[in-house]
Amino acid sequence: MASTLLSVHTCLLSQRREKIGCLSGFRTSICGGQVVFSPNFSGRQISGSNGNRFVVNSLLGFGKRVKTKSRRETVIPEPDYRIPIVLLGIAGGLVYTDNLVPAVPVGLLGLLLLFQTTRVRFVFDDEALEVKVGDQLEESGENAFVGGKNRWNYSTFVNWEFWWPNFPILVYFKETQTKPEGQIHFFPIIFNGKQLYDIMVERAGPSKNSGPRES
Repeated sequence: MASTLLSVHTCLLSQRREKIGCLSGFRTSICGGQVVFSPNFSGRQISGSNGNRFVVNSLLGFGKRVKTKSRRETVIPEPDYRIPIVLLGIAGGLVYTDNLVPAVPVGLLGLLLLFQTTRVRFVFDDEALEVKVGDQLEESGENAFVGGKNRWNYSTFVNWEFWWPNFPILVYFKETQTKPEGQIHFFPIIFNGKQLYDIMVERAGPSKNSGPRES
């Protein structure tokens, strides 16, 4: 009985040494270095044009191929004061010619756009266009007219246009994020028109009718 137990014990030790020797002797070359394996792994051997290689499927989740999406840089078009300056100039001309009634609303609109130009920013990040406020790019809050956050994914844009491309005054776009049937937005172009046009084309796709006119 004792002889039998000793024989079984010797056999198990021999098998264990063989397995340990097999793992200890296993080496692979990755960038000229050695790979050290954790005991918590499973693997399979496959053959290729360069001979046999061992593929390890880690039980800890390492070794999964994760496809990472390259992120595009955030773009913020520069402010452009031409529209408020033009409006204030028109208001001044109306005052000079004693046309005070039209001068008041034109002048107020010019002042409003001048103020907005100093604080409102269009922020184009990797996924969406967002309206932010100030140099610190603070949240602009809920949309006062249609509700919801002033942030719209490019994938929801149906169309967008400039009026007018040579001297852009308004930008229009329609998106389906706010409501499925589509929501229309208008913004005065108080930003660099060319920068705004280029980034809209890149992120939201080309518009149907807008674009710089070749002279």
